[in-house]
Amino acid sequence: MAELSGKNVLLTGGLGTLGRAQATRLSEAGAAVTVLDRPDLENAESRATALGANVSFLGCDLNDLSGAQAIVRDAAKAKGGFDILINNAALIINRPYEEFSLEEYEDQIRVNSSAAYAMSVVCAPAMKEKRWGKIINFTSITLNGQLDGYVPYITSKGALLGMTKSLARELGPFGICVNAVAPGAIVSEAEARVFGHKAEEYSNWVLDRQCLKVRIQPEAVAELVAFLASPRSDMITSQNIGIDAGW
Repeated sequence: MAELSGKNVLLTGGLGTLGRAQATRLSEAGAAVTVLDRPDLENAESRATALGANVSFLGCDLNDLSGAQAIVRDAAKAKGGFDILINNAALIINRPYEEFSLEEYEDQIRVNSSAAYAMSVVCAPAMKEKRWGKIINFTSITLNGQLDGYVPYITSKGALLGMTKSLARELGPFGICVNAVAPGAIVSEAEARVFGHKAEEYSNWVLDRQCLKVRIQPEAVAELVAFLASPRSDMITSQNIGIDAGW
C-alpha cells in the first residue's frame, strides 16, 4: 500500500524502538521519512537509512529548541514542507518525585512537551498552505495516575495532551488533524533500561493489568500511527487514542 506516496514525514526520536517501527511502516506506505534524533548517536545515518526506502537522518538536539527549529526549518524548506509531523521523542526516568533536580524536571518538560510545540510551529505553515496535514503527538498511559515515580514525565505528557486539544482547534480550519497516541506498556529499549533488573516481574505485572494477556509490540503502535497519518483518518482530530491492550 502506498497511500502516503508523495508525503514528507518528520519523525522525532526516530531511532528509538517506537521510532524505528514507525519509520519502517511509514516508508512501506510510500512516505519520505526524515528521522530526527541526537547527532551524537553512533552510526545514526546508516541506522536510519536501513529502516526503509526514502528514510533519511536529521541530526538534531531537542534540548536546544531554537537551534532545533532552525535545523528543521532548513530541512522543511529543502523538501517543500513536511506534511506529517510525529512528535515521538521522549525522556523517561523512574524515580520518587523529590529525588529529581529542577534541571532533570525541566529536561523532561523540554524534550517531551516543549519540543512538540517547537516542531509544530515550524511544520504547520506548509501544512496550512496545502490545506492538509497531520500532527501526531505521543502521550502515555501514565496519565491514568496509576503509576508511581514519573512525576516529571507524566506532567510533560499532560501538557502535551492539552497542546493536542488546543492545536486541533486552531489548525482544524486549515484541514490539519492533530491527535495523540497514548501507548501502554510497550516492549522497548526504554522499558529494558528502566526495568531490566526485574524484567520478568515487570512483564507479569503488566499482563496482570491488561485485558489482553500479551505484551504490546512496537509494530502495533506503528500501525496506529500509519492510520492517523493517512487520509483514512481525515475526520479524526483532537483525540487521545489509547493503545494499551485494555489497561
